[in-house]
Amino acid sequence: MEQALIVSNVVLWVVVVALVAVVFALSRQIGVLYERVAPVGALVMDNGPRVNQPAPVLELTDLSGRALRIGAPASHQTLLFFVSPTCPVCKKLLPAVWSLARAEAARLQVVLASDGEPGEHRRFVAANGLQAFPYVLSHELGLRWQVGKLPHAVLIRADGTVAAKGLVNSREQLESLLAADDLGVGSVQEYAARRGSSAAGVGGEG
Repeated sequence: MEQALIVSNVVLWVVVVALVAVVFALSRQIGVLYERVAPVGALVMDNGPRVNQPAPVLELTDLSGRALRIGAPASHQTLLFFVSPTCPVCKKLLPAVWSLARAEAARLQVVLASDGEPGEHRRFVAANGLQAFPYVLSHELGLRWQVGKLPHAVLIRADGTVAAKGLVNSREQLESLLAADDLGVGSVQEYAARRGSSAAGVGGEG
């Protein structure tokens, strides 16, 4: 009886050790998979003001008549979200813009930007409940940022420098602009590349 108990304990410990080994192996594989599947950030364009450089400052008036100084130092970050009433992806991302604005209200102001006939944009604002956001119409603003495709987003730091920018086709790409600034890089792709280089350097030693 005692011998059987000893054998069962040994078997139990073997099973426990085997399970620990399996969990450890799976954890390593998940880490490798995470490194291989790099975070998908906004598609960064080389044209327009560059990251970490001063943003162009424009004096504008939104559709409600409020005066704005976009690009000037402020008490908060500014997210410029370039949209169009005829852009289906822009409309799809509006709930994500709302969510981001609420979650980051303490540090972020969202400004919607476009150009064209004011009446069309007022209808767009009313249809989508966007009255809470400043909404500016400025052809010059789009030119200064070299916006060629939509939706396009720009994150400007409180000190007036460009934090991140690019085409955004999903909630993840939109949020990646703030994530990149929090990580101290121009894009999450840059962060992933740096981590990959560091890992390669460590693995290549010896």
